Amino acid sequence: MALKTFDVYRCLDKKALVFGFEIVDLFAVFLFLSVLNFLFRGVPYKFFITWVPSLGLALFLKLGKAGKPENYLLHWVRFYFMPTIFSCFPLAPNRVRFKKINEKG
Repeated sequence: MALKTFDVYRCLDKKALVFGFEIVDLFAVFLFLSVLNFLFRGVPYKFFITWVPSLGLALFLKLGKAGKPENYLLHWVRFYFMPTIFSCFPLAPNRVRFKKINEKG
């Protein structure tokens, strides 16, 4: 009884890319595009006011993330919005972690 084998053409470790952008990057670009489209809905030359900055953001992300790890933008946003100190006692007073040598108290 031989073991049945099949060729698999999918790689589970590969990034999910659409036009060379990660899904999070495309979400950021299209969110920016939709906000600009909403803000400048009655302005003449709306096409240039909305699409040029959005394409600029896409180009900035493409060049700025070159050589960065997967989901870099998502981790960067989480880093800036997470609290800086985690505590298992939320009601405890904030403590001073470092004091200058010349300070008293």
